[in-house]
Amino acid sequence: MSDHAVLHVKGRVLVGPEDVRDELWVVGGRVTYDRPVAPAVETVTVEGWALPGLVDAHCHVGLDAHGPVDAATAEKQALTDREIGALLLRDAGSPSDTRWIDDREDLPKIIRAGRHIARTRRYIRNYAHEIEPEDLVAYVAQEARRGDGWVKLVGDWIDREAGDLTACWPREAVEAAIAEAHRLGARVTAHCFAEDSLRDLVEAGIDCIEHATGLTEETIPLFAERGVAIVPTLVNIATFPDLAAGGEKKFPRWSAHMRRLHDRRYDTVRAAYDAGIPVFVGTDAGGSLPHGLVAAEVAELTRAGIPPLAALSATTWGARDWLGRPGLTEGAPADLVVYEADPRQDVRVLAAPRRVVLNGKVVGC
Repeated sequence: MSDHAVLHVKGRVLVGPEDVRDELWVVGGRVTYDRPVAPAVETVTVEGWALPGLVDAHCHVGLDAHGPVDAATAEKQALTDREIGALLLRDAGSPSDTRWIDDREDLPKIIRAGRHIARTRRYIRNYAHEIEPEDLVAYVAQEARRGDGWVKLVGDWIDREAGDLTACWPREAVEAAIAEAHRLGARVTAHCFAEDSLRDLVEAGIDCIEHATGLTEETIPLFAERGVAIVPTLVNIATFPDLAAGGEKKFPRWSAHMRRLHDRRYDTVRAAYDAGIPVFVGTDAGGSLPHGLVAAEVAELTRAGIPPLAALSATTWGARDWLGRPGLTEGAPADLVVYEADPRQDVRVLAAPRRVVLNGKVVGC
């Protein structure tokens, strides 16, 4: 397909949950619903059910289980996401400089949250800035300037003295840090597995919580009232039993806690959704998990009891709106995925895209 070709997508174009059109065209890499008047040098037709490019709202390009990776590995990670149709990634913390990806029209678009900010010796080695509370505001300001409108905190982690998960930051520190991020125009999210950190973070004004397995009947209404979103990363929460088994001898309290969080994971997510908390799709790929799991995460949300259309929106229309990026609107960059069947009827369709189109070019499948 040449740079001057027109792409014609026909069949069913899911502009929104109920906004279904028969066709769209891609001219100059952008979406239009007006049939081109002048004959093109080449016209390429793709048929099927078209969705906006999927969103993975929690992944890590440039990171693996040991820390930062080289550019070739980061490229493979991004290409793996692209092949499954994840064309917009919110990178929820990475120690690698991946700005070079922005110059590649064949790789997904990335919204960065800078590097994780964690308490000293309270997170995975080589991942985060490890600091103490008196430095939190300064580091949040630094990462707000480096990122793309997001900052990532580590809200809780195992405390070796307590032998269990505990909150990482005093209330006054996160209040000041979140206020500084907002002053600089950035939103703040935090890794949180357990219960203890959630109230302080939400009341301090945080915008999102990653994982959120510690939500309870007491904190769910607070999240709903404040409009704080969650990204449950259920494909990652599935690893909790193995993690618990590995830490059983040294940290039995922590292991038991992780098992409880895992056991109630679906109930927690469904209760959050039922309360009106915004829920979005994220995989946590790039640490210990491989990339390309976005379809599996959508399926996990439906297993938790979220209706298929809502789970689909959590990786398409709703997710793009939340992140401030366009879908299949007139003039938007033509990032879309085409499927054999209607994904609103069966989200398992997402695991087998027929065509992937990025910046107006067919790049996958």
